[in-house]
Amino acid sequence: MELFSLKLPLVREGDNIVEILLEALKEKRLSIEDGDIIAVADKIIATSEGRILYFKDVKLTKKSLSLAKKYKLEPQFVELVLKEADEIFGGVPKAILTLKNNVLIANAGIDHKNVPNAAAVLWSVDPNKAAAKLKKEIEEKTRKRVGVILVDSHVNPMRMGTIGFALGMAGLKPIRDCRGSLDLYDKPLIITRMNVVDDLAAAAHLLMGETAERTPTVIIRDAPIELTDEYDPNEVIIPKKDCMYMRVFLGQKRTTKE
Repeated sequence: MELFSLKLPLVREGDNIVEILLEALKEKRLSIEDGDIIAVADKIIATSEGRILYFKDVKLTKKSLSLAKKYKLEPQFVELVLKEADEIFGGVPKAILTLKNNVLIANAGIDHKNVPNAAAVLWSVDPNKAAAKLKKEIEEKTRKRVGVILVDSHVNPMRMGTIGFALGMAGLKPIRDCRGSLDLYDKPLIITRMNVVDDLAAAAHLLMGETAERTPTVIIRDAPIELTDEYDPNEVIIPKKDCMYMRVFLGQKRTTKE
């Protein structure tokens, strides 16, 4: 498997990401090949969609003022989190633990990084739809069959630092089901499934970085995955009742949007 990172110009609202991507490939003397996975940072998609919001336009509530003081965050940022989160569980200084679109994530996915001062960027309106749109346009312009992953970062329980995950995807089977296969000692696997789309997102995230790298796109070549139009993005979602983390949260008192 090979990965190629692409340096892009600063993306702005209304920009065509595919045109920018193809120009960057041309400058690097690369081209898209059949079977490539195009990993794109969700932030540039959200930016192109106009998802950057400025704090001066945010109206505060008593709840956002209270939580901002508790978690040492800007009140306007907290107000955005309250509006975007599906559920709120608590937090630590600078981070509120939320559930957003079936993802356990800090601050409902809202980010301060790599946006103008006194502003924040929300997730893409529909990451899976955005990934499918990118896939369609890339395939139309290159005549190559590809998969697309929209990459964001999060933190895992009891582990320091961010890691990439697939916020949106199109054109590939995201889960490899290992149940029923035999291990080295001929024991059948009972529950094991590999989340290959998050594995690929994490690999791309390593090259994308988190600061001023300006490499929000990575081409993943010869990945051990299956490209298909018969994919289900929801295959990566585990129901609350089956998730060992959410089973704990569900048994505890928590704050909801209401």
